[in-house]
Amino acid sequence: GPKPEAAPSHAWLLMTTFCMSRMNKFKRQFSCGGILFRKDRGPIRVALISRMGGKIWCLPKGLVEVGEKPEETALREVQEETGLTGKLLQKIGEIHYRYSLKEEKTLYDKRVWFFLMRHTGGDTKEHDFEADEVAWVPIQEAVDRLSYSSERQLMKKAWRLIAPKGKPA
Repeated sequence: GPKPEAAPSHAWLLMTTFCMSRMNKFKRQFSCGGILFRKDRGPIRVALISRMGGKIWCLPKGLVEVGEKPEETALREVQEETGLTGKLLQKIGEIHYRYSLKEEKTLYDKRVWFFLMRHTGGDTKEHDFEADEVAWVPIQEAVDRLSYSSERQLMKKAWRLIAPKGKPA
């Protein structure tokens, strides 16, 4: 089963307190995104996006807008950032992190829910400006290519769900 989250370390608490003292504002953010996959010929492939000129590879996600259900946000953001459409299958997990923007003097506390989606259509050429590139990547390679460890863990979980009888190459 899932391992319990480790208790925050003393150093982390000190660091958070220090950061809070430097930041004037604290904002919570809630985003949703998706792992969009396709199984046709060959290996299972997933849609990844790159940012910062290819320095970062990540999953498509974005802020939940007022009046939107998380599932709607996930489908919308995947379509906006990849140009692709999908059928939502299930929530696959969530990640939680904090980041700060010095120029805004704000500490953000961010939760992101991710949903597993089966590819239904669209065109990667239709992606918006937020993604530098969209790539269909074999799922095994995607686990290595993703820049964030939390997203790599979710991709491994997706792989087990899509291909439960052993991991095909």
